[in-house]
Amino acid sequence: MPDRPSANQPPPLEPYNLFSTDPVLADVACREGAAAHVDWLSALGQRAGSIEVFQWGDLANRFEPQLATHDRFGERIDEVRYHPAYHSLMELSVSEGLHCRHYESQPGDGGYVARNIAMNLVAQVEVGHSCPISMTGAALYALEHQPDLAARWTPLVASRTYDPTSAAPQDKAGVLLGMSMTERQGGSDVRANTTEAVPLGGGEYRLRGAKWFVSAPMCDAFLTLAKAPAGLSCFLVPRVLPDGDRNGLQLMRLKDKLGNRSNASSEMEFVDAMAWLVGEEGRGVRTIIDMVAGTRLDCTNWAAALMRQAVAQAGWHVAHRAAFGAVLIDKPLMQNVLADLEIETEAATMLVGRLSGAFERAPADPGEAALARIGAAVAKYWVTKRSSPVVREALECVGGNGYVEESTLPRLYREAPLNSIWEGSGNVMALDVLRALARSPETVDAFVAELERGSGRDHRVDGAITSASAALTAETVDEGEARRFVEHLATAWTASLLVQHGDQDVTDAYVRSRLGDDWGRELGTLPTDVPLRRLAERAIPQR
Repeated sequence: MPDRPSANQPPPLEPYNLFSTDPVLADVACREGAAAHVDWLSALGQRAGSIEVFQWGDLANRFEPQLATHDRFGERIDEVRYHPAYHSLMELSVSEGLHCRHYESQPGDGGYVARNIAMNLVAQVEVGHSCPISMTGAALYALEHQPDLAARWTPLVASRTYDPTSAAPQDKAGVLLGMSMTERQGGSDVRANTTEAVPLGGGEYRLRGAKWFVSAPMCDAFLTLAKAPAGLSCFLVPRVLPDGDRNGLQLMRLKDKLGNRSNASSEMEFVDAMAWLVGEEGRGVRTIIDMVAGTRLDCTNWAAALMRQAVAQAGWHVAHRAAFGAVLIDKPLMQNVLADLEIETEAATMLVGRLSGAFERAPADPGEAALARIGAAVAKYWVTKRSSPVVREALECVGGNGYVEESTLPRLYREAPLNSIWEGSGNVMALDVLRALARSPETVDAFVAELERGSGRDHRVDGAITSASAALTAETVDEGEARRFVEHLATAWTASLLVQHGDQDVTDAYVRSRLGDDWGRELGTLPTDVPLRRLAERAIPQR
């Protein structure tokens, strides 16, 4: 017998093209120099939006990684075993070059912007596997401080072959690189680290100590902070040594996390682990921060991706579900909610896109480099904070079905808070903005110039730009006001981008609500004389 038709239930959204159905991504790509990559992005959007890939995302999180510390003969192996769906996701992202595409391109050719848009597409389906992709994609920036190591590892990192085997790096078809920074007693305060690095000569060291949070512990090597005689330093620590022996890295347990469950996060001990110095002794934070800058941008991008996928699911639902005598999208109050969600999502996506362009052009443009320095902290603070309430409200739009795992919304909701914790919590980001302004005065000029690109188009935006610029050039900002200060910068920057490049109705609604205080305390409280239905319909994927 044929299946009984579902009564008043939306059809599945998948499959659909995650790129071509997005109302702003194509414009962002073209505006930030990635027009040549649009065809590739559209093809990836179609692949990532397939039923099969969405199923991989579900399975990889339902069947969580398992730690095997010993084999059946009692020998230590310290391996993490994943569901095949996780490996399928990794193979997809590696084969598409999400970990290395920006190393293959030249500054200004759009490769880095295109890579970040691609990361957004894949992260909409599954964020957890993106962690090792992100760390690998940023690690070579730090390794450049040690040219001999970079020369050996770059060809392995640049491979588009996913090789999950445990083997000596030179015997693998491709490698992944991770990061090992935080310890139990310090957390974000890495200068409290106690892991010891004992020099052996020739740039080789032995590491002794423990790390409290090491994500993706099956990476082939880790950039690690440890205390050498000259102070906190950065080291490359391979999981398997060049002679094929296991290094002294012992996995103690996997973290039982709220979300991001496809991605193993471990506690790791260094038992006389062999390590190679990266950069100068005593300058470890300065060395590894080049890696952290890239992964922070990815966290911001993932937050925007979660928003987009949650709002797409909510939009699809309300466009096909009837209640109280009408389809939900016809209800003015639902239009208000969905319109508000869409505004927040488009604003976040445009902010990430502009920042991606700044990162791409930074090597050749000091102004863009200065903007990237401060903008990364401003955007990470703000976009990751906005992600959780957006995903929560989108889940509520779907109602009870949104609270059920098959809808994917519970997984998105659990993922959302992590992006504001990873690579620096909200307080760390807010204080980093203050540090950038104090230590790098060029960041003030760069940010003011960026804001002023939007001047002269809307008096309300002009007021926000003037106010934010005055705050930037003030002599000091009280530390207790740091969050309020960064929020001020973020909303002014977003408004400046929207008034330059955004849809007119989206821009007007954003400016009236976020800058003009014509807004309530929750999403879904826009003024009712804006075109709510049109704004809400922008959230519905048009397949």
